[in-house]
Amino acid sequence: MSVDRLQRINSLLRRVIAESMFTVMQGDSVAPGLITVTSVKCGKDLRDATVNVSVFGDEKLKDMAVKHLALRAKFFQQAINREVRMKFTPRLVFKLDRSLEQGDAVLALLDKLPPIAENTSEIDGESNPA
Repeated sequence: MSVDRLQRINSLLRRVIAESMFTVMQGDSVAPGLITVTSVKCGKDLRDATVNVSVFGDEKLKDMAVKHLALRAKFFQQAINREVRMKFTPRLVFKLDRSLEQGDAVLALLDKLPPIAENTSEIDGESNPA
């Protein structure tokens, strides 16, 4: 299968899962507005897919959200089956995506760094007459 086709399928599955989040998670103790589907990675045979999600909140809420998503995986699969015509509907596995948190940590470290001098000769102690 071509890489381009697999990327389009991943994007389509991501959109369908994100759009069905409010209907599937309605009435749940974890608010669906706190969950973001960051990516979907489908296997080459299209039978399995890993759904990476980011959850806004503390660690306890994040763990609980991933567990609730896993419990409702069948409902997401039904939504995919209704929206997308595929030979097989992939089995979904939800995983917590921590890349946004890691990116924030890197940005916080970069903010702590001192500013860089614009002219390198100023660093050496030389003056540059212009």
